[in-house]
Amino acid sequence: MTRILAWCVVVASLCATAAAGVNPGSISGYVKNTAGVPQMGATIELLSATGQPQLAYTDAKGFFSLGGLAPGTYDVYASAPSFLSTLRQDVVLAAGANKIVNVTLKTLFEAVSMLPPVKKSDSDDDSWKWTLRSTANRPVLRFDGDTAIIVEKAEDGQPLQATLAMMAGAASEGYASGSDLGTAFNVEQSLFHTGTLGIAGDLGYGNGVPDGVVRTSYTRNTNDGWSPSVALIVRHFAAPDTVPRGGALQAIAMSYSDGFSVGNLMDFKVDTEGQAIQFLGREVNAFRPAATADLHLGENTILEYRYATSEPDARASKGFDSAPADLSESGPRMSMVDGNPLLENAHHHELSLSQRMGANKFQLAYYNDRVKDPALLGVGDVDAISGDILPDIYSGTFNYNGGELKAQGVRAVYQRKLSNNVTATLDYTYGGVLELDQPWVNWSSLPSDMSHAWRHSAALKLNGSVSRYKTKWIVSYRWTSGQTLVPVDLFNASPGQTDPFFSLFIRQPLPHFHGMPGNMEALIDVRNLLAQGYVPVIGPDGSTVYLVQTARSVRGGLAFTF
Repeated sequence: MTRILAWCVVVASLCATAAAGVNPGSISGYVKNTAGVPQMGATIELLSATGQPQLAYTDAKGFFSLGGLAPGTYDVYASAPSFLSTLRQDVVLAAGANKIVNVTLKTLFEAVSMLPPVKKSDSDDDSWKWTLRSTANRPVLRFDGDTAIIVEKAEDGQPLQATLAMMAGAASEGYASGSDLGTAFNVEQSLFHTGTLGIAGDLGYGNGVPDGVVRTSYTRNTNDGWSPSVALIVRHFAAPDTVPRGGALQAIAMSYSDGFSVGNLMDFKVDTEGQAIQFLGREVNAFRPAATADLHLGENTILEYRYATSEPDARASKGFDSAPADLSESGPRMSMVDGNPLLENAHHHELSLSQRMGANKFQLAYYNDRVKDPALLGVGDVDAISGDILPDIYSGTFNYNGGELKAQGVRAVYQRKLSNNVTATLDYTYGGVLELDQPWVNWSSLPSDMSHAWRHSAALKLNGSVSRYKTKWIVSYRWTSGQTLVPVDLFNASPGQTDPFFSLFIRQPLPHFHGMPGNMEALIDVRNLLAQGYVPVIGPDGSTVYLVQTARSVRGGLAFTF
């Protein structure tokens, strides 16, 4: 009898241990409308692959809670009279955990009358294009791992928003880049609940005559999930002292972008820009189209074709509000041959496959580039006597015509969120570039010594934030297997896009003092800090100059948001 009782005690202990190992969890949250008013009586339906649906109703505060749930993956479906239903898929519940799922419901009238802007998280990147859509093909939620970012956010009469930034330092681009001192501004105002009027600019006042860019735009919110926009951009850059009188670059550009979807299967986006440029008494017109077509092969798989005629904006890839908005980066890219200005003419074709597996994101891509009159970047003191150099008095750099670049290559991108505040991205590319057969060649032999080559390139990018201090940062390093005159994968606009070599970007909010207008932030933007990738060339006057993928640049300043 004693032995039997002992066995019973052992079995009971094992059963208790096993039961304790599967602690039930719960899912709770609040249901509100777009104005933030709690919705009492909303129905919450919890669906799982193995169990029966469970129902809950919100109380007077809009709160709901479903307990006693086994670990697993659930779908949360929220509905209420007079509102469009909302679905949250793949909510992962660990043993004993309490998952918070907050839902915002929107009326059909709100959906038809306006499409609010997407609210992006710090780590959200539009290059990963998984978006949950309702039956009306309207974006409802955007997912970043287990975090749902509510797309639909309506505000009646959105107040005026403005950003002002003052920057100082060195610019890293060629002619028509930003000056050593400048002020950038960005003002936005909603109009009639259906659109946004914006005015942005970047005005320089360093050495020489001031230069600047002003952009006026209007974006209309529609009910189909897209926001068509039209913009007018005016540029004026003073000419260097070595350029004849009247040689200032003046350009006016009109751009338009829009998109549409075919059910939940395909998304199309089109961007066009027409440019009229006057330089050295010569007028040049250019047309810059771009387009993407996304085929949704599944909830986590996208096949995309992309066509581009302009290099991507480096600041946009940083994932921050573009203050200061260095609009000069968007072109036009120019060089000179025999004293005649020539515009860079590019065609980029790309086919990519993106896949999401839990917290991991992958992309494989093949691209084909053809660039006529590429504007190569150089560093050093030169003049325009030879008629083949376009110097920039602001940044101490110059542009040189690279003849023609024909390149193709493959790219692999891997991204993973390491923690709530840190995301890592790996990028590998093997593709064609322009190179010099050997360094230290004479200026007169540059065209004949330039050739096409194949190079490996790998990049590691870390971006994140420090929650306690609200710091936002990006640090990256891109390595190339040999010397080149242009970056490998020149038109890379994927999440792995980085500036060549070591770069750093920091945005730090500063304490708010009484009486100070708006919020103030400190900005630091560093590119190619170690000055790598410089290819020496004997200049026209016998001095040494360098052709580079990107010039070293250290800039910093303050930004005010009102």
